[in-house]
Amino acid sequence: MQTNTKPAKILRSPFFIAMWLTLFLVEIIKGALLVAILPVYMDNILGLSAGVIGVAFALQYLGDNLFRAPSGWAAERIGFRATMVTALICTLIAVIMIIFFKSAFGLAMACLILGIGTSPLWPCAMTGVTAMSGPQNKNGTAMGALEMAALGGTGLGPIGMNWLLERTHHDYRTIFLVLMGVAILVILVALILPGRVVVEGEHVEESKRADMKFPAKPNLLTPFIRLQKSVQGTLQRVRSTLNVNPLVYPALFMQSFVIGLLSPVITLYTRTDLHISPNLYSLLLIAGGGITVIALLPVGKMVDRFGTAPFLNIGFLMAAVSLFAFSSITSIPVVFGIVMLVGVSYAMILPAWNAFVATLIPKGERGAIWGFFLTLQGSGMVVGPIVSGLLWDHISHPAPFIGSAVVMAGLAVVHYVLSRKPYRTAPVK
Repeated sequence: MQTNTKPAKILRSPFFIAMWLTLFLVEIIKGALLVAILPVYMDNILGLSAGVIGVAFALQYLGDNLFRAPSGWAAERIGFRATMVTALICTLIAVIMIIFFKSAFGLAMACLILGIGTSPLWPCAMTGVTAMSGPQNKNGTAMGALEMAALGGTGLGPIGMNWLLERTHHDYRTIFLVLMGVAILVILVALILPGRVVVEGEHVEESKRADMKFPAKPNLLTPFIRLQKSVQGTLQRVRSTLNVNPLVYPALFMQSFVIGLLSPVITLYTRTDLHISPNLYSLLLIAGGGITVIALLPVGKMVDRFGTAPFLNIGFLMAAVSLFAFSSITSIPVVFGIVMLVGVSYAMILPAWNAFVATLIPKGERGAIWGFFLTLQGSGMVVGPIVSGLLWDHISHPAPFIGSAVVMAGLAVVHYVLSRKPYRTAPVK
């Protein structure tokens, strides 16, 4: 893969096209299963409790989050193609398990394997785009395009499967077979990805020097010793090259913590407090999500031209004000306007934030560090729903939205500091 590529050329590269399609198709599968199909299937068809459904979904997220850093590390050593194809085979296996397994344990294991199968997606995408963008990190356009793929797939999956479910008179086997076909298709697309990828030529030289330390006649333990040495070397290089301001770590957590606060209660709030019908709620989601998807690519191009700071500063503040207003306004036309403002703010935040984080990634160990950053960022999605439920039950229904507004305002302050001092004032020892 060539580095220092212009933003327009990145979007036309075979790697980016294959990665974009892979991301889009995987998010269709995840969106269909986790949003539209599995909750109803496990509850109404199999009669499983809400607790069992919650555990299954938690295992999916656990598998996805825990394996992001290892998959990013593996992608730089065995290549994007081998890493993604191996993982996506797990996704196919998970869909097959969902078709045949009816027990709580079997479906929970299927969700765990689904999470493991999707874990390399973002580390591979971020690592590849960061490497291709070169030292100037002009990748806001590419980041916006990737977010378009993710949001588009997440939205199209539930909508498409719900439509198909109505046409097949709730024949879930047909739905699962269609998703199995999509899983096979995404494996074929992943075969287009490059094989062994070397970023800046760093790991090859180091691995060659490491391999020279072993005797010419390896024994059965040699592969495990080499793996241990490789992991130790990776951790050492990460410690020596990752020299970021410590505020980066809470900022990564806060970025997804906001979504975690909103996701469990947004539907409940619109139905019980705003008295919005299901059809009107769908229009509300289309209004907010649609404007985000439409704005992502042009905002990404402007990020490449003007930098990340103005978009993040405005985006965080706009989101904070909009979310606070959402918690106190009940007029439906005004709510639609607020949701669209939230959509615009997220269109400003998503590509700019990823591009900003990319500037902090050192040349060495891009995959491992991207995986670590994405794992930390994803952990906010674990804590957020728990805090959201406590706020909803024990304080008030608008409390999660006020909390999310406060976190967004805090992110604006943290980012302002980071934009001025993104790195440590003293070198890492």
